[in-house]
Amino acid sequence: MSVLQLNDVYLARQRIEALVRCTPMEHSPSLSRLLGAPVYLKLESQQVTGSFKLRGASNALAQLSAEQKTRGVVAASTGNHGRALAYAASRLGVKATICLSRLVPDNKVQAIRDLGAHVCIVGHSQDDAQREAERIAAEQGATLLPPFDHPAIIAGQGTLGLEILEQQPGVAQVLVPLSGGGLFAGVALALKSANPQIITHGISMQRGAAMHASLAAGRPVEVEELPTLADSLGGGIGLDNRYTFNMTRDTCDHVHLLSEGSIANALRHAYREERLVLEGAAVVGIAALLDGLIEPRGPVVVVVSGRNVDTDQHLRVLAGAEA
Repeated sequence: MSVLQLNDVYLARQRIEALVRCTPMEHSPSLSRLLGAPVYLKLESQQVTGSFKLRGASNALAQLSAEQKTRGVVAASTGNHGRALAYAASRLGVKATICLSRLVPDNKVQAIRDLGAHVCIVGHSQDDAQREAERIAAEQGATLLPPFDHPAIIAGQGTLGLEILEQQPGVAQVLVPLSGGGLFAGVALALKSANPQIITHGISMQRGAAMHASLAAGRPVEVEELPTLADSLGGGIGLDNRYTFNMTRDTCDHVHLLSEGSIANALRHAYREERLVLEGAAVVGIAALLDGLIEPRGPVVVVVSGRNVDTDQHLRVLAGAEA
């Protein structure tokens, strides 16, 4: 039984309503023809900071006490959580420190700096960045706001699930990018609470999918973090994971892992057929459809999680280079 309930997600929506957008859902003729069933894209790439992460970050910040706001917040991130936290903190007048590994693309690092947050670059993995964030929190008394394994973060991401239910009430299957599990756990909580028959698919990459490895092992495990086009899905889930591992295990019907070539192909499809510029992590649901991994039962909703792609990398992929 989850420690989080559907009511937590509704309360989160009330808190963050003024900070986040209700993002559009668009029918995809090309993917619908391919699957043989209606396919819709939930365009969280049109969120204010370019990804779904703003939902969880805003909900977590909104629940801080006055003293906690004075002391500031600190977080580790692969980029999008840091950007969301920096934005929400700037809106609320809270100091934010974001710890990033050297694997985080430069465009994401600069976007966080541009929002006024203090940036620490450390190590070569999300785990290295997490350890630095924990050190800063202990030394400075700042509130540690992790990118996924936190009830307020999960509930905030779950508001995306509420919008899916309202925009496509008859949804049969939902495809969600799967990394640390904050997005998946929140969305699946909302979906399964409303209709347990909705089939949930967690989609990740073959290179360093920590949640998939942990689910296979029956407990949180460490994996090597490797360069991937889906860089936002990198990093571990934490050996002391308290929430997202159990919630994902209990609500995920299928997990699919994708090759770098499949992700590159989906990036090109998104640009050419859907007219969308997206990051690698955001197209994994599209890639699963293109690879024929999903049964033709609709309506299918694909969560398109973000657009914060490095421009040069995107151009290389469009030109046919996959690395």
